[in-house]
Amino acid sequence: MTAAPGMRDLAHRLLTYEAVAGKTPEPMESATLRVYEKLRQSLGEFVGVAGFQSLASRALTLARPDSPNLSAVRVSADGALQGLGQGLDEIEQQIDIDKDRADESPADDGGIILIARLLGLLRIFLGEALTLSLLRNAWPGEVFDDRNSAHGRKA
Repeated sequence: MTAAPGMRDLAHRLLTYEAVAGKTPEPMESATLRVYEKLRQSLGEFVGVAGFQSLASRALTLARPDSPNLSAVRVSADGALQGLGQGLDEIEQQIDIDKDRADESPADDGGIILIARLLGLLRIFLGEALTLSLLRNAWPGEVFDDRNSAHGRKA
């Protein structure tokens, strides 16, 4: 079972945004980890540490069959992502930040799959409107400007 296309698209947008934002001279963490940590911070305030840890653990469990490179990844008791290894970093380098090719991504992109699964769970439990509201608090509006919701409305 794969992540919903809308959630994969949104996850890809967030990862692409963070990949572009992370192009600085000093070394930074991966785009997947930056997206995950922003979600953790934003959602942790709303659902608490235990609530986020539970959602993240479930998302990781759902993502593993679609991306074997996530097998070594763990969610700690405080919700932190551990074991995000070299395999995922190599895949992240393949994310095309060219907006003309934004819908193209590697077939086994663990970062997109994990984030898409987490976003999908949030949409199920919180609803689309509240999920997008929480995401807008963590990212600037331009990440969401041209994303259409499943109901054909502008997000």
